Amino acid sequence: MNAVVANITYRAMLGRKRVWPLVLLPVFLLLMAGALRLLNGQDEQLAVNMLRSFAIGTVVPLIALIVGTGVIAPEIEDGTIVHLLAKPIPRAVIAFTKFTVAATLVVAFAVVPTVAAAWVLIGMESGVTAGYALGALAAGVVYTAVFLALGIVTRHAITIGVGYVLIWENLIAPRVPGARRVSVQQWAHTIADQISSSVFVKSDVALGLALPAVVIVTAGALLWAARRLRAFSLTGDA
Repeated sequence: MNAVVANITYRAMLGRKRVWPLVLLPVFLLLMAGALRLLNGQDEQLAVNMLRSFAIGTVVPLIALIVGTGVIAPEIEDGTIVHLLAKPIPRAVIAFTKFTVAATLVVAFAVVPTVAAAWVLIGMESGVTAGYALGALAAGVVYTAVFLALGIVTRHAITIGVGYVLIWENLIAPRVPGARRVSVQQWAHTIADQISSSVFVKSDVALGLALPAVVIVTAGALLWAARRLRAFSLTGDA
């Protein structure tokens, strides 16, 4: 990891214009959790449904998409990536640094709010909060790596990422049993299911598949990102 690249990336991502989307989604999540708790009390099924569909299904992937693409795609689009690539820094180090920055932002703006929302909804009952904390962390890491690589590969990363989250993760995977095995969201539910004793936290994907998939997809996406950066010429063409 390169500290200079990390500091520059943090400053760019936390600037006035880019920070607002990162703030609005978790704030809305927490407001929804507070409203549901006030209106319905401590309802375990409602809490799990909220965490499954909105926190893991929407907030985590969208925040990961914003930061995963945001840490490098704008530099490619405006050509400033050329100055970074001209430095004597290995491309793999640049890719890993960008991933680390993005992952920490996902933890701050998606994983922590998910934990807070779970605690507001149900406290520590049945291990739901702990389960979805680890599930959100695993999903956030995978999404971040994949969207980082996507941001390097194509200028249409945001469009492709949103389509993937909405169509594959939220429409196809929950309804098609075979598709669940290749769904990041379903891997997160599996991890949550292993930690929580709640009867409402269910997953059809085995832990023996989910955990290796998390590691393999994350590592593969980072290797892909580093390889694409190595192939990136100083003229800005990949």
